[in-house]
Amino acid sequence: MKSCCEMAREAEPGASHAEIPVRNAVEMRKEMKVGVVCEGGANRTVFACGVMDVLLDENIMPDYYVGVSAGIAFGVSYLAGQRGRNIEVVEKYMTDKRYMGMRHLLNKSERAYYNTKFVFEEVPGNLLPFDYDAFAAYPGKVEAVVTGLHSGRVAYLEVPRGKEMRDTLVASCSLPVLFQPVKIGNHYYLDGGLSDSIPFLHALEEGCERVIVILTREWGYVKKTGGATRLTGSIYRQYPHIVEALKKRAERYNASMEQLKQFFDEGKVFVIAPNSTHGVGRVDRDLVKLRRLYDEGIEAATKNMTALRQYLGS
Repeated sequence: MKSCCEMAREAEPGASHAEIPVRNAVEMRKEMKVGVVCEGGANRTVFACGVMDVLLDENIMPDYYVGVSAGIAFGVSYLAGQRGRNIEVVEKYMTDKRYMGMRHLLNKSERAYYNTKFVFEEVPGNLLPFDYDAFAAYPGKVEAVVTGLHSGRVAYLEVPRGKEMRDTLVASCSLPVLFQPVKIGNHYYLDGGLSDSIPFLHALEEGCERVIVILTREWGYVKKTGGATRLTGSIYRQYPHIVEALKKRAERYNASMEQLKQFFDEGKVFVIAPNSTHGVGRVDRDLVKLRRLYDEGIEAATKNMTALRQYLGS
């Protein structure tokens, strides 16, 4: 497998929502459309799994869904109507050595912290089957957020409705260093969180008049630039736009959270967020903490349901 620094330079399509005036987001289309936006966060996204299971219980299914990283990887089970499948995956396989670990990252044939063949092929194909037919029958639009390796710009890729969805899901989850860039078509992509962690503006641009945003961090969370950014920047120095995206990631995230709060206060979006992530880390294997965070998602969605119904006008 080629390393990220051996890949040919190409330009990716797609434009950042920052280049589109916000006022246009609610003016592009007028038809009623419900959207769900799901933030990533690797294993912290188990909170969102709880929220989505309650949405299934309440027969709330969006016309449009966009997810980032684990937000799309787990989100497809919601769209396929498979209540409880995500937490079953977590509890059955998250501690399985085949699922993730340094041995997979150091394996020259894999070179990814998560064993993508096991996670995205073996589990959904054989061990805990994903309902591809139900997902194919979902009538709405589904997009995954990715970041162009060569441009550092956001792109929103429509998720294929069969097993070929694999590469799109992996691309959205491909954090620098922990994963290799994924080639789709003629372009290479990395994790969507590098360029648009909470794509609620894009959902508005898609014509959604009601947008449910599921966060995996607490309200008020402020992202800081970590010490690993310098190391990652060194590894990706041949890709200056990705290095720049890494440097600006915290700034962009915090600005997005501020704007999300403004839109929430104005009634333009509805936000469900955890009160606490219970110390769950990105690659946490502690099933007690993970279950607690999933249950918090159930509780948060249940407590917010009356207000959500009012927001949706139902």
